[in-house]
Amino acid sequence: MTRVPLRPAVLAAEQTLQAAGVPSPHVDAEALAAHVLGVERPRLVLIPMVTPEQLEEYRKLVARRAERVPLQHLTGTAAMGEIDLAVGPGVFVPRPETELLCAWALAQLEAAGHEHTPIVVDLCTGSGALALAIAHARPDAEVHAVELDRDALHWARHNAATCAADGDTPISLHAGDVTDPAILSALDGRVDVVVANPPYVPTSARLEPEVRDHDPHRALFGGPDGLAVIRPMIGTIARLLRADGVTAVEHDDSNGSDTAALFAAHGGFTAIAEHPDLAGKPRFVAARRVATD
Repeated sequence: MTRVPLRPAVLAAEQTLQAAGVPSPHVDAEALAAHVLGVERPRLVLIPMVTPEQLEEYRKLVARRAERVPLQHLTGTAAMGEIDLAVGPGVFVPRPETELLCAWALAQLEAAGHEHTPIVVDLCTGSGALALAIAHARPDAEVHAVELDRDALHWARHNAATCAADGDTPISLHAGDVTDPAILSALDGRVDVVVANPPYVPTSARLEPEVRDHDPHRALFGGPDGLAVIRPMIGTIARLLRADGVTAVEHDDSNGSDTAALFAAHGGFTAIAEHPDLAGKPRFVAARRVATD
């Protein structure tokens, strides 16, 4: 069978993506090659030659990436924690920054050493990313996830079924509005950890084409100040958490202090802390529920 060299094609792809303004042309060029060949990216060096058919498929994917179609839409997957999630049109693509929120939640569960079955709630779950990553890492936990959008729920249900088939503890998915005063009322005062990656982008923000043209706007925008969902959601979080339960909410990098102020204004939280991402930008606010009368 005729084969052709892979490396020149990857270098050409990198140049194409760089010219198109793709933020990470080298990584994306290799990631697409690894996807076509069905291998992990570090193993590309072990595959110097490919078939003409593989090369043609690769070039087509590179062309679409140059049009700023998200890499995850082309590969069909996005990572969160130790799991891969199916993603595509109609659902928000999980970002690497949210890995920090996942790690924070797992650290809180580990530190608490619950004698009871820990209960975790993921508000605005989207593809199910946080809920499923936590359930994978903590099979002893009871994990609930809430999502309003019908298309996102389709992806979340698909991912939940895949994870359960792989042996993870199944999560409970709920269709609903996280600002609804009655959402998950059966869990009032029982939840140990609440995490949320809600729509938080201010409507005036300038976004990369991958985000602006492909992520669902319902999952992106949080009103003029980016707090339209976070503001009423804090009441839901306070209602769900048990005394001494903890929460963390991801926010726009312009809203760290404002999000912290909302928790402080509620009056039912202590240990309110702003957490940066790896680039040093404000990324999420954590807080602890105080005892209630």
